[in-house]
Amino acid sequence: MSDFAANGQTAPSIAFFPLTGRRDLIRRSAVELDRLNGHHAVKYWRSVCRSLGDELLALGCPEEEMRAEIMDFQAAVQAELMWLHRGEEARG
Repeated sequence: MSDFAANGQTAPSIAFFPLTGRRDLIRRSAVELDRLNGHHAVKYWRSVCRSLGDELLALGCPEEEMRAEIMDFQAAVQAELMWLHRGEEARG
């Protein structure tokens, strides 16, 4: 029996810093994806997402929460890509 259970306490939970808060990483990823095309873009994107997923799992993040974090990160990068091209659309 753990010390927490013996004392009638629950084990402390870990709060993970959301990937969507890593603005630098989001920006770098969007810029790199914008630069790459086809197979190279897919390979880069898979590598980034797998690396982030592995990082979260290694920190003890539950798999379901890790997957949600990756989905939120992907949405943030997509929004950043749209923001990068906003000026181009305004110019026509």
